[in-house]
Amino acid sequence: MTDVLRRVGDKWSVLIVVLLGQGTRRYNELHRSIEGISQRMLTRTLRNLERDGLVIRTVYPTVPATVEYALSPLGSSLLVPISTLAEWGVKHGQDIESARGEYDAQSTRQGWD
Repeated sequence: MTDVLRRVGDKWSVLIVVLLGQGTRRYNELHRSIEGISQRMLTRTLRNLERDGLVIRTVYPTVPATVEYALSPLGSSLLVPISTLAEWGVKHGQDIESARGEYDAQSTRQGWD
């Protein structure tokens, strides 16, 4: 269970799954679409998602080789819980911001920094 939560709780994995949920992408398309991810981290994350059976990597024999990434059926099934979590985040984002503001104000008054 811990391994599964680590994978789906990883921010890069979630972003990649969401992007691939919109359709097959090439490596550079993914890299341009994810702000702040390094090439090394993208490669590592894609390999881990492929290893976990969530992503399918297809190599086409062209020069240079063309590589595409798509969600596997297992990866597609992950879109439902991710979408539910995203909806929850949108619905309660302001509540969380308010709670943070209250906490920060209280911690400043009480010198918790």
